Amino acid sequence: MDNNNACVLVDGHSAELKLRSSTIGPNVLGIGSLYEQTKMFTYDPGFTSTASCESSITFIDGDEGVLLHRGYPIEQLAEHGDFLEVCYLLLYGELPTAAQKKDFDYRVVHHTMVHEQMSRFFTGFRRDAHPMAVMCGCVGALSAFYHDSTDITDPHQRMVASLRMIAKMPTLAAMAYKYHIGQPFVYPKNDLDYASNFLRMCFAVPCEEYVVNPVLARAMDRIFILHADHEQNASTSTVRLAGSSGANPFACIAAGIACLWGPAHGGANEAALNMLTEIGTVDRIPEYIARAKDKNDPFRLMGFGHRVYKNYDPRAKIMQKTAHEVLGELGIKDDPLLDIAIELERIALTDDYFIEKKLYPNVDFYSGITLKALGFPTTMFTVLFALARTVGWIAQWNEMIEDPDQRIGRPRQLYTGAPLREYVPLSKR
Repeated sequence: MDNNNACVLVDGHSAELKLRSSTIGPNVLGIGSLYEQTKMFTYDPGFTSTASCESSITFIDGDEGVLLHRGYPIEQLAEHGDFLEVCYLLLYGELPTAAQKKDFDYRVVHHTMVHEQMSRFFTGFRRDAHPMAVMCGCVGALSAFYHDSTDITDPHQRMVASLRMIAKMPTLAAMAYKYHIGQPFVYPKNDLDYASNFLRMCFAVPCEEYVVNPVLARAMDRIFILHADHEQNASTSTVRLAGSSGANPFACIAAGIACLWGPAHGGANEAALNMLTEIGTVDRIPEYIARAKDKNDPFRLMGFGHRVYKNYDPRAKIMQKTAHEVLGELGIKDDPLLDIAIELERIALTDDYFIEKKLYPNVDFYSGITLKALGFPTTMFTVLFALARTVGWIAQWNEMIEDPDQRIGRPRQLYTGAPLREYVPLSKR
């Protein structure tokens, strides 16, 4: 056996499995031939120890609190870049030159309008429908309007679809919000940047001029950056799995949105804000901390801990700073929810229980407060997450399509049902 292989002994039979090296992070053991050699599968609920693909887009080290996009730390991208620059990086692998950035921004901006018939599509939904339900339907419907970019074998069509998704998602999200609150749709403006355009489409009304606050626009842009991609999470894996069947990109993104809607995934920031509202005041925090430590109490502190991060979520530090900037700009000095959040964070970073269990504040902890201050209702939080994550989904989808080793997803199972038995006619049962 050579040094690039590993030997596994199963019931007296050995299997030679190939070791694959990573740029950073743990190497992996290729188990593709395990069944062929041993007639056995692996069992890994949640795929917590299984690499489902090879990717060069995003790297996470949960133990050290590291998040890199194409090798660049998220802290540097959020501090010095803008969202469309990060989009370019995720899609093409390198940061753009000034000329490339100008061209990319132009192409995105000039795809922001949606087909006019889409506005009538919205009227089929009830006014009180959850915006995420509306987004699932509308994004899936894009393939019926833009069928000239659904041929996944054509690189040009794939890139056109990618640009369309990034460009039109803010417009659809704003339309979902406006429909939800009963206000008229606001068309995009080509002379505004990505985040400013989105805020205007959400909060402008036809009867008066709307001037975008640059501090709030920068905060919105930073929120988009922090949520742009996060490796092989549930929704990204869903997009890849749907795409492995050859489904068109719009359908794949709609599948990702549906997965993101779950409270354990994209709905976590909404749940964190609801938790802070439930606590109500700082003096009630000890009561809820005690409940969180009680194994017999169903209460859980939302916004703490992460499936991957076993250290401080690097995005949370940036989000905390952004939250203070927004509250300061809006003159919100005494926000009870922020006071609760700061005290909870202090406890989480000093209390032995939280330290032992590595329950550090995550990005959802502060993003909910920030989005509330910006004027969004909690029902829109996950929609904004989907808007930002679209570029990550589409970059991962493109990478999967171009991967020569890509196959249709087909997980195995551990069958524990009834053994083989004979059918008994109805008259004899």
